[in-house]
Amino acid sequence: MAASQTRAVIAALEAKGGVGCARFVGGCVRNTLMGKPVDDIDIATTLTPDQTIEAIEQAGLRAVPTGVEHGTVTALSGGRPFEVTTLRRDVATDGRRAVVAFTHDWGEDAQRRDFRFNALYADAEGTVYDPVGQGVEDARAGRVVFVGDPMTRIREDYLRILRFFRFQAWYGRLEPDAEALAACAALKDMLLGGTAERIQKELMKTLAADDPRPAFRLMAATGVLAAILPTVESLARFDALVAIETEQLFETDPVLRLAALTPDDNGAKALAERLRLSNADRDRIVEAKTPGPTIVSWMSPREARRAIYALGSSAFRDQVKLAWAGAERASTASQWRALLALAETWTPPTLPLTGEEIMKAGVPKGPMVGKVLREVELWWIDQDFIEDKFSVIERLKAVAQGMVY
Repeated sequence: MAASQTRAVIAALEAKGGVGCARFVGGCVRNTLMGKPVDDIDIATTLTPDQTIEAIEQAGLRAVPTGVEHGTVTALSGGRPFEVTTLRRDVATDGRRAVVAFTHDWGEDAQRRDFRFNALYADAEGTVYDPVGQGVEDARAGRVVFVGDPMTRIREDYLRILRFFRFQAWYGRLEPDAEALAACAALKDMLLGGTAERIQKELMKTLAADDPRPAFRLMAATGVLAAILPTVESLARFDALVAIETEQLFETDPVLRLAALTPDDNGAKALAERLRLSNADRDRIVEAKTPGPTIVSWMSPREARRAIYALGSSAFRDQVKLAWAGAERASTASQWRALLALAETWTPPTLPLTGEEIMKAGVPKGPMVGKVLREVELWWIDQDFIEDKFSVIERLKAVAQGMVY
């Protein structure tokens, strides 16, 4: 947090509001205490949004009014964004959004935050402030505890239910807080009328944790998982997939993990609509769940190439991992890895035949061209994608003669 771009933003704010008017807040403080990487740097300030914009621009930096009505201005320093938010207190909440008023009281600002280790502040010298108490201890211990009463915090914003499990997946090292679990279970129905995009965002962040399995078991036990993914019948394949990723050192794949939670009964499209997934994620999950050649660990290279040609390399790899996760035997890792390696190294070829060549063989222009092409393609696939153009032409002549004459 001491990079030159960061110091420039703090200096700009303090030039306007005096030393101590700006402090780092939330995740960057928490992660620093936990020894984890810091991605985004958020700053809290006693300056109003207008004063913040003025301070940033006077320092020669760029200010973007990303959420002025809620007190947030984005400062761009050295090309890096910093969210600067005026201290706030809640005036009214409805479970989705809050009406806020600006304040100069750091304690009031802390009280409206979700978890104690997210209500931490640090000044430019590195001094940490813990207005709600025990936030520092929570961060160091890996304990996720709501600020104040969990029921109150959740009623202010239903998404805090999912945030609890997300933070438990990423940072929880101790047994989950009993009061928090009870509150999440009691208020889970608030999620039923929730905004799909907000729910999806939290869900995908939870799935992206190194090992989200304990958190998902808690979600299932409290009924929270059923509230957002009612079609999930078992966590077995999901658990197995995460174990495979961990043991085989595969990259964490939240989209495929979501596919592992999806039943194999054409539920992928319904899931995509329910969660408002991006087109790319929707298509990937649908293709990963689309019935095709049966994927087993003992497939021969020839059978695997046929499946790759039919499904595409990406969908084949996804289906291999899902089949691996659903397999009963765990002793065939080398076979599954061989299939994945083949999909990485073998590029499906293109049938060396054109429509013009088919018509030259005596096939009249029209639907018959496609039929002949498909017959030759099936033979070519059966020949393991033979590269001999002469053999393909000879097969074309035989097919054309049999279908046309």
